[in-house]
Amino acid sequence: MSRLLGVSSLVALAAGAAVPAAHAGQAEPVDVQLLSITDFHGYLQPYNDAANGQVRLPDGTTLKVGGAAYNAAHLKRLRDGRRNSILFSVGDNFSGWPFEVDAFRDEPTVEVLNKLGVRFSTTGNHELDVSAGFLKDHMMKGRCFGRVDVDSCFTDSTGRRFRGAKFPFYTGNIVGARTGKPILQPYNIEWVRGKGGRKVPVGFIDLTVPDTPVGSTSYQPDLRALPLLETANRYAAELRRRGVKAIVANVHDGGSADGAGFDGCKNPSGPVIDFARQASPDIDAIFTGHWHAGFNCTLPDPAGNPRPVIEGLNHGRLISEIDLKIDPRSGEVLRNGTRAVNHPVTRDVPPDPEVQRIADYWTARGAKRAAEPLAAQTGDLTRAPNAHGESTMGDLVADAQYWTARRSREGRADLALVAVKPVKGSTAVARDLPFAKGTGDGDADGRVTFGEAWNAYGYGNPVLTVTVTGEQIHRALEQQWQGGRFAPFAVSKNVRYSYDATRPEGDRVAPENVVIDGRPLDSSREYRLAALAYTLIGADGYTAFTGFGDAYRNDLPDHEAFAAYLKTIRTITPAPLDRVRPSSSA
Repeated sequence: MSRLLGVSSLVALAAGAAVPAAHAGQAEPVDVQLLSITDFHGYLQPYNDAANGQVRLPDGTTLKVGGAAYNAAHLKRLRDGRRNSILFSVGDNFSGWPFEVDAFRDEPTVEVLNKLGVRFSTTGNHELDVSAGFLKDHMMKGRCFGRVDVDSCFTDSTGRRFRGAKFPFYTGNIVGARTGKPILQPYNIEWVRGKGGRKVPVGFIDLTVPDTPVGSTSYQPDLRALPLLETANRYAAELRRRGVKAIVANVHDGGSADGAGFDGCKNPSGPVIDFARQASPDIDAIFTGHWHAGFNCTLPDPAGNPRPVIEGLNHGRLISEIDLKIDPRSGEVLRNGTRAVNHPVTRDVPPDPEVQRIADYWTARGAKRAAEPLAAQTGDLTRAPNAHGESTMGDLVADAQYWTARRSREGRADLALVAVKPVKGSTAVARDLPFAKGTGDGDADGRVTFGEAWNAYGYGNPVLTVTVTGEQIHRALEQQWQGGRFAPFAVSKNVRYSYDATRPEGDRVAPENVVIDGRPLDSSREYRLAALAYTLIGADGYTAFTGFGDAYRNDLPDHEAFAAYLKTIRTITPAPLDRVRPSSSA
């Protein structure tokens, strides 16, 4: 069997079970091909590294895979001759990390997905990285904001401005925090045809990982999530009442089955595996995503019937397929006729020229945008810390964050903190900004280009303004020393503090030695703090801010906020490293 059709053959859910032949006068089953991609994240071009451009086979060898044009080629051949083929996404289509999509508000990804013929998508957590309104109004409807072709609605590869997705997004379990109503339609019904033109409905229940409203990139205080299981069972029952008997769960939450390869199932575990073992028997198949894992499992539903659960890695490396046979009279799925497989998106086929043209257009346009001059600088801005953990780059991004949070009344902050070398996880302060001309196009001595700024700071995190106590700020500063390691914060320009490194960990910063706007820190007072969501929820190892309140999500996330700050001040000068100092007794 060719790699196009899967490295391993189609897996029957009931081993050795044959689909009963149609008796005389009995209608033949309706064949339905379900194809999905998940966690595409805007990876338009092929990559060659293990995390983004390879899959490992059971024999230990690897294949180079991925790239939007190869996805298009494989999808075309997989769908060829199939009367009922439905292509959809399991979420996290965009909010990608490649610069050529990130810098254009993910509009390039939507152009590609439109070209692939995606029918619909569940809402992943990253679909909500800006806001529910952004998803509905801009990504779905194509409404512009800011300046056309500068801030949004960029000219696409056809010469037209962005018009939005040609497919809808759904979610059944993300609801308004106040209303309790789904922000989008909770499920969709697709119609397929059998021989003789008989139409049969297939229902898709679309679900989003429950931690989306409090996740580090998708943090949305005006949303809340309902449990996956109860939501799925509720809508499965509703679909049955509406006469829909073939039901699929399209779930952006994942699991793993380590050691079995991308098309196997060994020791499966994770939230979606628990979900699959408990979800209503009325659900006939489950597509998953979010964990960037690849597996193809058959698990019994609560009635003991076999049911496929499949996840297709990420970044366009796999295409997941589940084939159903449906009784055209009852509308029920004939479970013993179900087949499932994960197809690697190999590069041994000619790439689709139209999709490759789109990808190349945005790559070239991305290179031009990266070369745009953004600001001037008078000296090096580096992450190299002095003896007290302070750096010119850290001071710059803390000031940018402070500026971002003070642009609106709701976000107005008393101070800003940035984790420069966090206790765990990655830092948003990724690169230096040297004065000398770099190797990138458009650069010159003393010039910061758009691409330099974008790559220097940020990983797509929202800047939140939250209410914390002075005691929490004090604890956070103490948590810079953990287990003998120094993990410093950068503080905004209106903050000064001293510490005594000779004292024990947890007792090195006296509250009276922390000064904000010229006044000593008041441990009992409430302050408005600007910080990245990643830090505030404790993802980088600082737990002091647990229980923060009154979260306000500022309108610009880290990348955009930093670029806007530099563009506004025009010339940046390295700050004197005087915000942190040892105490006189140290």
